[in-house]
Amino acid sequence: MKMIHRLITLSLLTLIALPVIAGESEMEKEMEALRTYCKSDIERLCAGVEPGGGRIKACLKAHQNEMTVGCARALQKLKEK
Repeated sequence: MKMIHRLITLSLLTLIALPVIAGESEMEKEMEALRTYCKSDIERLCAGVEPGGGRIKACLKAHQNEMTVGCARALQKLKEK
């Protein structure tokens, strides 16, 4: 009986965690697109900015009129979420 209880508990925890895992996976894909499409812009416009804490994103936003179309689109997709 305890084994069945453990299996049910494990199944419920898995069902609860799946949307979180899927969301992280989708976010990782979007961040990868951002790194791909914005790499040259980040190197050119934000060379002295230390990554983390949203500093790169803030830098790109500050230079939005100077960034490439691909990077702008990648940032727009992130903004829509």
